[in-house]
Amino acid sequence: MDISTDLVGNVLIARIRGELDISTVPLFKKRIVSKTEDGNVKNLVLNLKGVTFIDSSGLGAILGRYRSLQKKDGRVLLVGLVPQVKKILTMAGVLTVMNEYKSEESALRDIHEGRIA
Repeated sequence: MDISTDLVGNVLIARIRGELDISTVPLFKKRIVSKTEDGNVKNLVLNLKGVTFIDSSGLGAILGRYRSLQKKDGRVLLVGLVPQVKKILTMAGVLTVMNEYKSEESALRDIHEGRIA
């Protein structure tokens, strides 16, 4: 798995490629949790366009960031879901609490215009 990140104001953008599973969640936590626990980060945009597989550990890691940021009145927004990952997220009910976007730009626009619930 490969993770790259950018900080845009109080939004952390994380681009993930590869599998998000029990063997890669520790890297996800190391790279993402430390940055979202920073008091300056309120929202997380997860670009999952390059994610080929996600298991329950990966779901748990994403939901953990959701709960943590929700306490700061922040959100997790999902970008670029490939069909197999979207199916898993839908079955797990994740898409009922997180918004899905086609692009990072549209997610950032909704954040800056206050259109995320």
